[in-house]
Amino acid sequence: MGEGRGRIPARWRSAGRALLRVITVWAVSTLTLLALAGLLPDFQLQSPDGDSVTRTALTAAWGAGAFGLLGALVWPLIVRALLLVPALVLGLLVFFLNGSLLLVALWLIPDGRGAADPETAVVVAAVMSAVASATSTALAVHDDDAYRRRLYRLTDRTRRRTAHGGAEPVPGTVFLQLDGVGHRVLCDAVAAGRMPTVADWLATTHALTSWRTDWSSQTGASQLGILHGSNEDVPAFRWYEKDTGRLMVSNRPASAVELQRRAVARTGDGGLLTLDGASRGNLFSGGADQLALVLSMAARRGRRNRSRSGYFAYFSDPANAVRTAGSFVAEVLREIVQSTRARLRRDTPRVSRGGLYPFVRAFATVVERDVVVAAVMGDMLAGRTAVYADLVAYDEVAHHSGPQGPDTDQVLERLDRAIALIAEVAEHAPRPYRIVLLSDHGQSPGETFASAYGLTLRELVRVGCGLPVPRRVGRTPWGHPRTEPGGAASEARDAARDALRSVLHRPVDDQGKDEAEAEAEAAAVAAARAPEPIVLASGNLGLVSFPGVPHRMTREEIDRLHPALLRTLAHHPGIGFLLVASEEHGSVVLARDGVEVPVTALTEGPEAAEGYGGAADGPLAVFGPGAAEAVRRTDGFPHVADIMVNSMYDPETGTVHAFEEQIGSHGGLGGEQGRAFLMWPRELSAPPEDLVGAEQVHQVLRGWLREGHGPQVPLEISPPNGRTEALLPVDGPALPDKNG
Repeated sequence: MGEGRGRIPARWRSAGRALLRVITVWAVSTLTLLALAGLLPDFQLQSPDGDSVTRTALTAAWGAGAFGLLGALVWPLIVRALLLVPALVLGLLVFFLNGSLLLVALWLIPDGRGAADPETAVVVAAVMSAVASATSTALAVHDDDAYRRRLYRLTDRTRRRTAHGGAEPVPGTVFLQLDGVGHRVLCDAVAAGRMPTVADWLATTHALTSWRTDWSSQTGASQLGILHGSNEDVPAFRWYEKDTGRLMVSNRPASAVELQRRAVARTGDGGLLTLDGASRGNLFSGGADQLALVLSMAARRGRRNRSRSGYFAYFSDPANAVRTAGSFVAEVLREIVQSTRARLRRDTPRVSRGGLYPFVRAFATVVERDVVVAAVMGDMLAGRTAVYADLVAYDEVAHHSGPQGPDTDQVLERLDRAIALIAEVAEHAPRPYRIVLLSDHGQSPGETFASAYGLTLRELVRVGCGLPVPRRVGRTPWGHPRTEPGGAASEARDAARDALRSVLHRPVDDQGKDEAEAEAEAAAVAAARAPEPIVLASGNLGLVSFPGVPHRMTREEIDRLHPALLRTLAHHPGIGFLLVASEEHGSVVLARDGVEVPVTALTEGPEAAEGYGGAADGPLAVFGPGAAEAVRRTDGFPHVADIMVNSMYDPETGTVHAFEEQIGSHGGLGGEQGRAFLMWPRELSAPPEDLVGAEQVHQVLRGWLREGHGPQVPLEISPPNGRTEALLPVDGPALPDKNG
């Protein structure tokens, strides 16, 4: 009895503080409404004949109260009804929906004293939501209980009790993937003071190392290996499968779900997050039962499995919606300004950044970041054991602005603030959390292949095959300043010229061949024409497949079908090397100046490679340690392309040539794209000194989850129900703060 009476005053005090905050927010909103009515001519809170100050204040208070109630009660229903609307469109609708709620609130004012034009209502509603959110946050800063309740509300959680008898909870683990942030980029950002949170962790609690990616240095291969323990048979970001006739693209839902299915079947394990885990913003689920914005789930039918449904809980708070929508618009304008400056400065290299790109960038750097961060916060407040989240902002911007520069510097600063926010929320979680930072790959800078040489990889392949190409390709410079005439490269140029003459039906240079001879050559090529090759690009990695041939073609078969193709590709100055099967040697690496090295010789050491160039001084040496092993592994994939094409790499400048429109690229070998990072709390065991491949990273992360019996002793696992996978961030209420 006495204990019960002791708790009642505390509850009343808490209720009193909550009521005081509500009244304060209402009062500030009322003053804001009055101020806006005085500033905006199309916004009225008085009757046409005028009202007293008291009457006007009461009208403003009524309008502010009605707008607040509508935001709390009606807004979540509106957002839920719009789950089928694409997230990008929903973000743009936020302002107009909020303005509509304000018009309804003004209509509810007695005697019709509130009125505003629709355009003005949008502005007033945005300001009102922002002011109310800022006021509520400011009032909660010095009240720990209020602050925690606000966090729960922002992440759609409510507190619940748990019966653990005061036992020390085992730590949970949060893995934050900074997509595309290479090891050197992270170190440079820390040294320059752009990431103070990361710098503080490295100085006090965390350790950092780099890890080497597979040949396919891109998110699809890396994240599949990290989350599911196997990225076998993922040769690139996109590839063609002859046995199924399917074009696989890692960031398409149908491809992602198939890749995840294959990985699970290969390993016999659900993934890194199978026990009490959450997957946020990833390509794959990792076996988690709590999902939001996971691409491999987007292909599943049914309302609760739609990937966009993860936006509901975040946008159900109008303050969140308005803040994110405002930041979205600001990011669009920022991109337009930055791209305009780049054009005016004549920055090189440079790619087009018009069309829809400003909106795509804003979605990646603002909307997805905000939703994923809120999801992680909710997972921690719910006591989830393991969380893996991908923040894609840097990767998206670096593709179009370059891996290093003022544009990406700003993104890194904002990522650091997001990390700091997650760390702050972890202090209020029901269990301690170990936060691990990592990346899936880096990025290498460089002018695009098309910009540097005047034709795309697809056009170069068509030239080598004698297929039609645009006439502008005839003006492509085939020579190279460092190539001596008369060698193998000269022969390749001659072969390319011959093929080019044929497909253009005209001479390319003044070598004395008349139009009749060119037409005869064109007719011969057309008569022997085979099904056109499929040419795909994955950063600076290209794949050439011949769909008319059911098996992987050998070098000898390709030479018989298209005699100039391999020479044209191998001796082009923008290409580093080719991988192609061979009837004589199994598989070979081809490069400029007639270099031809069997893959087995590359991986068996200099003695085996003697006479071929060898790995030590052969065509792969410039690509760094591990390149030969990465090529050998990919050569064994069932769906490796007929011709694998890796661009050149200049070790002095660190540049490559992307076969896509990207000046910061990844996907192949060469430079920083293959050097990702891993940063972990020092209380965890250190990973191997030489960390190679995403599959090995998976083993390290799995080992960390086992330390301290983390995943084996979850605080609580909520059974799946009708809302699982449908709401963000997690299913079920939050657990009490570990700090009490």
